[in-house]
Formats: sequence, C-alpha cells, structure tokens
Amino acid sequence: MYAMTIEPGDTAASAGAPHTVRARLLGPLELHIGDVDRAPSTPKLLQLLAMLLIRPGRTVHVDSLVHELWNDAPPRSVRRTLHTYVHHLRRHLDPGGTGDLLVTSPPGYRLEIDAGVVDVWEFQRLQRLGRELLEEGDDAAAAHAFRTALDLWSGPPLANIHCGPTLAAYTVYLLEHRREARDLWIDAEIRAGRHREMLGVLRSLTTADPFDETLHAHLIRALGLSGRRSDALASYEWLRTRLEDELGVKPSAELRELHRELLSEGHPVR
Repeated sequence: MYAMTIEPGDTAASAGAPHTVRARLLGPLELHIGDVDRAPSTPKLLQLLAMLLIRPGRTVHVDSLVHELWNDAPPRSVRRTLHTYVHHLRRHLDPGGTGDLLVTSPPGYRLEIDAGVVDVWEFQRLQRLGRELLEEGDDAAAAHAFRTALDLWSGPPLANIHCGPTLAAYTVYLLEHRREARDLWIDAEIRAGRHREMLGVLRSLTTADPFDETLHAHLIRALGLSGRRSDALASYEWLRTRLEDELGVKPSAELRELHRELLSEGHPVR
C-alpha cells in the first residue's frame, strides 16, 4: 500500500514510486499524490473516488458503487460503464504509471492506500485520544486534542461532490461526529478553567444555531462560572421563550438543572 510517507530505502521507494499520499474528505475532496492534487473534476469520477476513499485499502463491491453512482436508475450496460469510469480514474490518478494505486479486487475495486493517509482517520484518532484524556482528568490536553481534530475540517464533508445515497449518509455520520467533538472540546475547555475565553466562541455558535440546547448549556455554564449570573439567567430565559413560542417544547432537563443552580444563591454552576 501507499503509506503517508515512504522513506529512502523502503521497498516502494526503491521500486521508483516514492509517493506521499494524503487524502482529505473533511471539506472538498482532495487526493494529493506527491505535490499534485489528483482528485478529478469529472463528477462521476470524483464520486467514484470518494466511495473508494471512505474504505481505504479495502475492496468496495461493484454493487455498492453502482448504487451510489446511479441509485435506482442504472444504465443498461452499467458494469461496462463502471469499468470505463474505473479505467479513466486509474489513468487520472497515475498517468503514465503502473496503475497499481487503484486495483481490481473481485467483487469490486480497491484503493491501495493506508487508512492513516485519510484525514477522517486522523480526526477519529484525535477524538478517541481526547476522550481518553478526559477520562484521565487531563482536561487541558483533552481540549487540545479535540481542537486539533476540529482544525482538520475545512468545510462541509465532501463539499465538491454530488452525493448519492451512500455518500449522503456518510456525510451525516461525519457531521454528527464533528458536532460531538465540538461539544467535548467546549466541555474540556470549561473544565480546564477557560470559561471566560470561551464566551465569544459560545456567543457566536449559539447565534448561528439558536436551538442547539447543548451549546446554550455550555454558554450558561461559562457565564455562571465567569461571575455573570444575570447574563446566564437572561440567556436561559431567552432560550426558554424561543423554545416554547416556536417549537412548543420546554428546555432540556440539563438546562432546567442549570437554571435551578443559578437561582440558588451561592451555589456554583458546574
């Protein structure tokens, strides 16, 4: 497989293929081989490449590729058409080369790359590290891990692809994990005593997503810990009014508990 780096003397390097491969899915899809972005501009080829990149080093079944590219309306000669797309993608990825980056692997096709070259796998590794550090009580280090994971994102996942059913579901999966990492990052920063520094971030996030109760809970906690109890109460009341007037629901149990703590004189918001 192509690794993230191949040092002089390695087998692949001695064979004349000293490639550095890096793939980005957390934003517009990019596939850098050496210093060149080899991601194609043709929509179907880009979609095909994305399907192979979400399972790096593993065979993707022909049926899965057909379902993604054409959903329930494949062309009559669908396998021949898919084979043609694979041929063009193989030549695009490795022009004039051996074509061993994209291989036929019955019952499908496989990209011969390590999972570690794809930014999604690095994001997941950092997210796991952050959780472990939180469990160990190292809040500052956990916050750094989560922040580093979030910095890998450059926009919506697969932003330059017209996604079919499989890739659309995959983007939802990634966005949910990003949201989880964001919430854990904020929690770790507050636990590490950086509640004042987080106020600007939280004001911005709650303005952009006014019904996200987890974000509002973070903001109310940070305000309370910063000695701004009246602002925290005002934030709770603003959210409660909007939830009841526009959605017909009450604030979550976590928010109601924070409100009770704020109303208890001398009782700190945790």
